Amino acid sequence: MIRIMLVEDEQVIREGISALISQSSPHFTVVKEVSNGREALLYLERNAVDMVITDIRMHEMGGLELLEKIRSQFEDMPLLIISGYDDFTYARRALQYGVTDYLLKPIDRRQLVSALDKIHAQMLRKSGKSPDQKEQPEEADKRQAGAEGSRLIRKVKEFIESHPEDDLRLQTLADLVHLNPAYLSQLFKQEEGANLSDYITASRMERAKYLLASTELKIYDVARLSGYQSPKHFMLVFKQQCGVTPGAYRSGSQT
Repeated sequence: MIRIMLVEDEQVIREGISALISQSSPHFTVVKEVSNGREALLYLERNAVDMVITDIRMHEMGGLELLEKIRSQFEDMPLLIISGYDDFTYARRALQYGVTDYLLKPIDRRQLVSALDKIHAQMLRKSGKSPDQKEQPEEADKRQAGAEGSRLIRKVKEFIESHPEDDLRLQTLADLVHLNPAYLSQLFKQEEGANLSDYITASRMERAKYLLASTELKIYDVARLSGYQSPKHFMLVFKQQCGVTPGAYRSGSQT
């Protein structure tokens, strides 16, 4: 199932388009409805969608500005413009962002279905399937769940690598990606083949080795900047992970 975010500031129109999609296109589902571009970008920061349908003129942030920002982050995401303004200038600017189609209000069911069919065919070709080859719902759900899981784990890893000195308890990381802590731990092991706690320790050791080799900071400062409030605990973990004490590692790296 292809997940759509629908961006339209008029609720009646938004609900009407959503209903049209539900009735006419079995391959698509509207997973989120928002009223302006700002809300759309906030949703995209933490959630995955496969395509965006947006009005051009809205309060807060219009469709063209939204398209520009989406294109800067999602190079291949299908985009569909709807508007009540039969204005070639808007259409031309929208085409610069690689929109699939430009539909005028009131939306004609046949034109909408035609545009969605075109997007569906494009996405099938990119996935290596022919437009006539049907994807089983179970396969689609697994693929989408897998892609979303990988994205969330990448986000967790990037945060750990960038902030090894921060609070990296399981609950904190789970809150970051809005997952249950136990599920995050399981998903991380599934995606990376390693425990989340081991990954955190390895990242902190890399930070510690860098600081020991490239600075003259005291050991307790290296410990703190590597996420350990207790220098004694830091030295114990460092010896276990690296085979030498922090002092010996520093001496060896400077010879």
